[in-house]
Amino acid sequence: MKILFLSDTHGLHQKLGDLPQADILIHSGDISNRGRDAEVEDFIKWFSTLDYHYKIFIAGNHDFYFEGKTVGNIQEMLPQNTYYLCDTGIMIEGLNIWGSPVTPWFFDWAFNRKRGEDITRHWKLIPENTDILITHGPPFGVLDRTEAGVNAGCEDLLTKVNLIKPKYHLFGHIHEGYGMRESSHTTFVNGSILDQNYTIKNQPITFEI
Repeated sequence: MKILFLSDTHGLHQKLGDLPQADILIHSGDISNRGRDAEVEDFIKWFSTLDYHYKIFIAGNHDFYFEGKTVGNIQEMLPQNTYYLCDTGIMIEGLNIWGSPVTPWFFDWAFNRKRGEDITRHWKLIPENTDILITHGPPFGVLDRTEAGVNAGCEDLLTKVNLIKPKYHLFGHIHEGYGMRESSHTTFVNGSILDQNYTIKNQPITFEI
């Protein structure tokens, strides 16, 4: 099964050109710049037309549009075989996939939660049998180093990932962290397309599972 993964397009999705072929397309949030209705509607229209067997996306901290809406509200807007996840999961071709938009609090952006108990409540929802974990933000110390040299990832998320050991953990959020890193149990992928200046720099990442 081939996966095509990208993140943090911030409204520039129409400028990406032709995307590589794959079975499943996954986007891990920040589909928009400020979460305005027109931005999100344009993304959904574009995403819905892409030719993949399955398509999955989550929201990010810029995507205010999705706060206060249920998964059902968004799912009604999507065509068959296209899925929006928000602390929810789906099984596709035997793969257990879970998605969450939550990131540690940072100036009260969308889906922000305080580190510790508040954010851990969300990570406790992740099933132990998850094969592909999609979060908007990275775990602490993994592809999370900012331009200022700060590791901005979530410690509590790292604890959960080390416990359940998904095959892949996909995220974005920290644009400077683009790339892949393997541990003994999980392959971590930061798929941020834009750099820290919000310019298209990186390519979507493909892998087999």
